[in-house]
Amino acid sequence: MSAFLQQLPALIGVVIGALGSYLAVVRGDQVRFRQERAARWEERRLAVYGDYARALKKSVNLTYRVAAHLGNDPHPHPLSPAEAEPLLAAATDGRDPAGEALIMLGSRDVVERAREWVTTVMDMERFMRGGTVDPDAWQDLLERQRACRERYYTAVREDLALPPGHPALWPTRPVSDG
Repeated sequence: MSAFLQQLPALIGVVIGALGSYLAVVRGDQVRFRQERAARWEERRLAVYGDYARALKKSVNLTYRVAAHLGNDPHPHPLSPAEAEPLLAAATDGRDPAGEALIMLGSRDVVERAREWVTTVMDMERFMRGGTVDPDAWQDLLERQRACRERYYTAVREDLALPPGHPALWPTRPVSDG
């Protein structure tokens, strides 16, 4: 019995060491799982944010082209409203599912900036569908759209803890009157 009592502290030390090792491994696995899950969700959000921006830019580019046909924009590839209408309908159809995914996974700030951007794009579509010839008013819409896009990307970068990016405000030539 005395041999057992002599070895009892060593045995207790082994049990405590094994238990401590087990708890450290379990804790490490939990931390790694949470980090991997957070990284997966960030990747999904980035994909959703990018998909929404691409879907919205299809509509924007089509409005540029129709505005060029009307004489409001210097876009080099004008498109008549009749030719653009089915393309705009398809762009809108693609934009809706991207918007739903954005609402589901996006932060409140990103979703709000996306709403502002799409509202401005819808104003551009109304302007174009109305057949309006007013290069100054079109320029105002372009500036609003670009500012909304910049705010959207800023919100995305903040949500994903990305560094600041380029504002992508390219200077464009206004349409000349003559």
